[in-house]
Amino acid sequence: MTTWTASFIASDDDLGSAPILRREFALDDGHGAVTSATLDVSALGVVEAWLGGERVSDHLLEPGWTSYEWRIRVASHDVTAHLAGTAPGGAAVLALVIGNGWAAGRLAWGGGGGWYTDERAGFAELRITFADGHQQTVATDTAWQALSSAITADQLYDGEDVDARLRDGSFLTPGEVTVPSVDGHEGRTSGVHTVDTGERELVADTVPPVRPLAEIAPVEVWTSPSGATLIDFGVNLVGWLRVVASGPAGTVLTLRHAEVLEHEELGTRPLRSAKATDHFTLSGGEDRFEPRFTFHGFRYAEVEGWPGTLDELRTAVTAVQVGSDLTRTGTFASSHDLLNTFHDNVVRGMQGNFLSVPTDCPQRDERLGWTGDIAAFAPTASYLFDTRTFLGDWLRDVWLEQQHAEGVIPFVVPDVLKYSPAEDFGKPDATAIWSDAGVWVPWTLYRAYGDTAVLEQQFDSMAAHLRRIRDHLSPEDLWDTVFQFGDWLDPDAPPEAPADAKADKGVVATICAFRSATIVAEAAELLGGHEAEAAEFRELAARLQAGFRSHYLLDDGRILSDATTVYTLAIVFGVLDEEQERRAGDRLAELAEQSGYRISTGFAGTPFITDALTRTGHLEDAYRLLLQTECPSWLYPVTMGATTVWERWDSMLPDGTINPGEMTSFNHYALGAVADWMHRVVGGLAPLTPGYGSVLVAPQPGGGLTWAETTLDTVHGHVAVRWELAGGELVVRAEVPDGVDAVVRLPGLDEQRVGGGTHEFRAPAAVPVP
Repeated sequence: MTTWTASFIASDDDLGSAPILRREFALDDGHGAVTSATLDVSALGVVEAWLGGERVSDHLLEPGWTSYEWRIRVASHDVTAHLAGTAPGGAAVLALVIGNGWAAGRLAWGGGGGWYTDERAGFAELRITFADGHQQTVATDTAWQALSSAITADQLYDGEDVDARLRDGSFLTPGEVTVPSVDGHEGRTSGVHTVDTGERELVADTVPPVRPLAEIAPVEVWTSPSGATLIDFGVNLVGWLRVVASGPAGTVLTLRHAEVLEHEELGTRPLRSAKATDHFTLSGGEDRFEPRFTFHGFRYAEVEGWPGTLDELRTAVTAVQVGSDLTRTGTFASSHDLLNTFHDNVVRGMQGNFLSVPTDCPQRDERLGWTGDIAAFAPTASYLFDTRTFLGDWLRDVWLEQQHAEGVIPFVVPDVLKYSPAEDFGKPDATAIWSDAGVWVPWTLYRAYGDTAVLEQQFDSMAAHLRRIRDHLSPEDLWDTVFQFGDWLDPDAPPEAPADAKADKGVVATICAFRSATIVAEAAELLGGHEAEAAEFRELAARLQAGFRSHYLLDDGRILSDATTVYTLAIVFGVLDEEQERRAGDRLAELAEQSGYRISTGFAGTPFITDALTRTGHLEDAYRLLLQTECPSWLYPVTMGATTVWERWDSMLPDGTINPGEMTSFNHYALGAVADWMHRVVGGLAPLTPGYGSVLVAPQPGGGLTWAETTLDTVHGHVAVRWELAGGELVVRAEVPDGVDAVVRLPGLDEQRVGGGTHEFRAPAAVPVP
């Protein structure tokens, strides 16, 4: 464990801008050349570090968002090259620019902020090793100085203001520093003081950093009916605009961002109070602007004050996509173009919302780590990208929050709603799916990567959640005594009441509790040494199952509220016996047909409904749901030009207007969780053992698709499955890495087991060949 000598420091005075913290120092002489140098940085806020006149790295928004009350990450950088031009005894400068970020900025929709700190502070420790082994340390302390900067305002939700007339690079180099003043912005310097971080633990940052992921050029620049200058980047992305501009000094460029257009103008209503607006003031020369202490969710931008032509704007502006730099592991493609676009949208939405924490949306005054969203989406996420360290680190905050809330896993992690309670949700307590994330996400990581360490790390959290549920069961052993989101955003719920679902909330919660109890019992048995807990949670699962069957399973085989979601969850989570499951599957298929194969589920049922239909022999019904294009459906947004997954099935109405509900996002990954079924059933690749040490190759064609393929880079190597219908046959090719065995299940053939290598199988086509 690293022990740091540095202190968090902050400016003594309000500098009216993002502060620069600066230290000039001399390299120790007489020890030869620098052989290595490491810089550790952190902040209460977000930090950009400079050494030797250059940025230390391309990392963004460090140290990221954690439950700052209890732990703060410290990022480490190899900066040997940044000192290569400085001779022993020579002077160098280490500087930190500090933004508000999550710790000091406003969060959530209540308008408040600064709950973690009332002043932004920086932390740095530079350790330099010389040829003879001598070490020199330069660390933040009260000998540093603070300077004002050209960043005159910065908030994650509202945007960043940069005045190029205040730019001065002298703070990056040894010697005298100048601090410009102009038009109400007085250049200032100040001393610094240490900031007491109390019992907060400093932890080495091990998660993938936020980085630039792509640069995207405009596809169209035009003038709207109102006279506004608009830019379309072709896809909904998360990041900001880089602008190169020349114009009269003092000219202000205003850049507003939004995900959609409405009535041919920028559609900003879904942003609620988030301004999502950057202001850049020109210096009179050629200026390059690129904010780094904010981010926006947008496809479109409106530019006001541009001093040139539209053609010049087209070449002067670039969208920079940012996000946590996760390694891509899974792919999918098929003969169905709309389905391929939908899958692309799932990937893009995940990239935008995996930004330091797994958020619900990246654009409005929210951007929080909602537990319900990741509970639904974790299996898809962990196929598409390597999420081990990203979600494993987030789960540490789940347990920290839980320990300080009497075992309750909150609605969002990190939990800022405790500072600004959401009155509509009542008194916070454990709630199905959302709080179940504390069980479902670590179990998903174990299943995806085969490492029990995450279960060991989270077991106390998982057990505490189940005990909280047990304490709130009714005398009938039903989980119906506290607030529940239920089947949130059921498409039949009114726009202003997203919790008013068809599915009974007690039914949903009780089935989810049964699943969680079953998982935690299995985890206890798997880990060993937890025999008492295994028995405890097996007994709890039995109670929940009995309570469900006695009070929610009706005599005619139907389930209370008779909605698609209750049948879906009962089937997939295993609360029914074989005959009950068969009847539930038949009823689910009836309801799907009655809906015209349009979606009738919300956040609870949607991730699992195609699995429930497939498991009970209704594969073609699952395909009809998946490939439906009428609203509500997965493909309806694709037909409307969506490039990410929407929060609501009808976030945009067929006439091109935005859903009238106050809560509408065009980049939410939760409803994209069906991609997990696409990988396993359409593509035909699933794990038989955790971590894909043994895999199942079992594509199930349907829906008129003529081919599909999916690939996955597992911890054991690359696995690929491709199938096509040709000449009356189902032709399947499977690529299996050495050391992995594959079970192949195809219609009309006996089950086969094969080892590493590339294999081809032919079976009679079970579906008509076009």
